[in-house]
Amino acid sequence: MGRGPFPGVCRSYGRDMSRSPSSPGFWRSPLRGAWFTSVLGLVLLAGVTVLFVTGLLSYAAYNPDLSPVNDKTPDKGLLGFYLFAWPTDPHWLYRLTQGVHVTLGITLVPVLLAKLWSVIPRLFALPPARSLTHALERLSLLLLVGGALFEFVTGVLNVQLDYLFPGSFYRLHFYGAWVFIAAFVAHAVLKTPAALRNVRRLGREPDELTAPRPDPPTVSRRGALGFVGGGSLLLFATTAGQGFDGPLRRTALLAPHGGGEPGSGPNAFQINKTAALAGIDAAETGEDAWRLVVVGRTGTIRLSRADLLRLPLHSSSLPIACVEGWSTSDQWWRGVRLRDLAARVGHEGDPPDVFVESLQRHGSFRRAALRANQVADPRSLLALYVNGEELSPDHGYPARIIVPAAPGVLNTKWVARLTFGDL
Repeated sequence: MGRGPFPGVCRSYGRDMSRSPSSPGFWRSPLRGAWFTSVLGLVLLAGVTVLFVTGLLSYAAYNPDLSPVNDKTPDKGLLGFYLFAWPTDPHWLYRLTQGVHVTLGITLVPVLLAKLWSVIPRLFALPPARSLTHALERLSLLLLVGGALFEFVTGVLNVQLDYLFPGSFYRLHFYGAWVFIAAFVAHAVLKTPAALRNVRRLGREPDELTAPRPDPPTVSRRGALGFVGGGSLLLFATTAGQGFDGPLRRTALLAPHGGGEPGSGPNAFQINKTAALAGIDAAETGEDAWRLVVVGRTGTIRLSRADLLRLPLHSSSLPIACVEGWSTSDQWWRGVRLRDLAARVGHEGDPPDVFVESLQRHGSFRRAALRANQVADPRSLLALYVNGEELSPDHGYPARIIVPAAPGVLNTKWVARLTFGDL
């Protein structure tokens, strides 16, 4: 009588519930626990903070509030409160910040996946909300998990596959970062004290993430952390070389432009767009056809490449660094200073901003704007030579921009027109 009229049905119901993800008995891994989750969370706390800061710096490097052509997120509103005029010193600044952003993002992928795996029982816990506070916590967790996956997936797609996600990468990644970081900060404020306590306890006591009926262990929690760390180290080793020349670049198996140097000779350093992909017609860049149009306060002048070569030429040793995270070492550029070209059209002493237009027909950043501090820097050139030889077609022949600390896409190739003055 005490067992009820339908004991078989009850046993079957109990077994079915244990097969449901909402049942604690469904999750049997002996690795899950607050200590394991907390260690991963603290690693992500440090790593994601660096990712967010370097991501904001990368956006600022484009000087998006200077000109609409630089601004790929025109509706940012208050989210652009921190923007500032991007400096030209140190000349390797963008190479460092964006290299760290991309390399660290890829390195943290195993940590993020392990962290999500460690807390997945909480995503299925019932009831969905026990109180208003609990409902808000679950909502922040949804935004945190969704935002993390969105940011990492779109970032990796942009780096590895030249971005195959629908919509503008710049806009989606920028807004996604703010949604994610808001949830991340809220989660960190609530959970960091508990995470630190859990780490100090070394996982000696059962907790809400511990499986009630765990399977036999095949590896310790420290062993699992070592496995995650090994995965991150492997990704780091196959990505970080994209920021170096020579043999180290060949180790960047998972990074864009990470193979051997393209071609040979003085122009044998990385590019992100060939002349063919940009739609450059060789007939337009010939000595008889190409003219640089320079516009300023006193009017318009047109200069052939031979005219430019008769002007005072200067040299700069500067790298190329791309938003995808790859960069080159310093290359030796030679050409005409941008501030000298500004002076020839009436802007002497205090050169203004400049609007640069390219012969490029396909792809983004056919036009770009540079700030006055970039124009005024004596290392900023309209380059005609690199490493002692003429620019190759893929490196922007007959002339290209090179500016210290600027993202690669602002170092416009195949320059056709420079307009100095208010943008």
